[in-house]
Amino acid sequence: MKLRHLKAFIAAAFVVTVAVPVAAQGLDKVKACFIYLGPIADGGWTYQHHRGAEAAKAGLGNRVEIVWKENVSEDASAEVAIEEFANSGCDIVFTTSFGFMDATNAVAGRHPDVKFEHATGFKREFPNVSTYNARFYEGRAVQGLIAGRMTRTNKIGYIASFPIPEVLAGINAYYANAKKVNPDVELTVIWAFTWFDPETERQAAKAMIEAGVDVIAAHTDSTSTLEEAAKTGGAVIGFGQASDMTEFKPSPRVSAIINNWGPYYFRRISELLNGTYQQADSEEGIGSGVVLIGQITEEVPNSVKAEAEALRDAIGAGTTSPFVGPLNKQDGTPWLADGEVAPIGDILGMNFYLEGIEGEIPQ
Repeated sequence: MKLRHLKAFIAAAFVVTVAVPVAAQGLDKVKACFIYLGPIADGGWTYQHHRGAEAAKAGLGNRVEIVWKENVSEDASAEVAIEEFANSGCDIVFTTSFGFMDATNAVAGRHPDVKFEHATGFKREFPNVSTYNARFYEGRAVQGLIAGRMTRTNKIGYIASFPIPEVLAGINAYYANAKKVNPDVELTVIWAFTWFDPETERQAAKAMIEAGVDVIAAHTDSTSTLEEAAKTGGAVIGFGQASDMTEFKPSPRVSAIINNWGPYYFRRISELLNGTYQQADSEEGIGSGVVLIGQITEEVPNSVKAEAEALRDAIGAGTTSPFVGPLNKQDGTPWLADGEVAPIGDILGMNFYLEGIEGEIPQ
């Protein structure tokens, strides 16, 4: 690995970009409000955000009140829901899905005294808007290694939500690390065009299984993929997504990516209480504990488990990256030279497949 790229990667892994202070003095109590895309019982993305909110509440006690809205669509209704919160005495509003980005900034411009935090977005059009994300692709690298080692058919799958950089980085990290340990592996990607639709997710998993895929990762929010895999009696395995999904242990769920939002929510609300809150862009991963790798079960051989845990620990320590060259883009264009580590900007703006992945990225 080239030293200059490694240093840049390590530095980027722990940076929080601070901009304009937006809280000059503390508050006695904070009303923290959360906008959720799905139901808090989805078992995945929204469930884990709500667990994070509850953890912040538990840590701060009666100094914080939490309220939330579930099942808010990524359309005009999002702006209405956020506006209602801004008018209802919320001191800080967390909007927890990529598609809430424009609505968040629109409402923030009308309510400069309210703080807004948008998950997975990049627009901070006003000084009272912050953004936060997690390096989910780090977890995908660990899952990819397990998939490459565990597949018997050499066919692995990825159920994708929308063609945005976050999802493309996950697909590429999964494939690159599977390919590294199994050069014969082939990847099938099915685009669901939804974050949460259990039936759509189920049909995607079913189609993959019928095509011979025997290890499936999902970048959607329900447990449907694991439910479908469970029907195969152990022939197909998969991973918990966003939450641990422990009810599917030890198989088909052989590990999981767990989004651990509690420390972030606790920190940001605490900063608002003590007067140190500033506008920020935060993106953290395995190293900080925002991304956790769920227990690797006994269905995975000890040698593979040890290999996966070593990759997890190296990524967390900053001594390696999910993307280490040589790697080319799908069209054969060189991307990373031998030993070169992907620049963080390339990952955050990823708009391509890696060489070896079949199909086109939807527009």
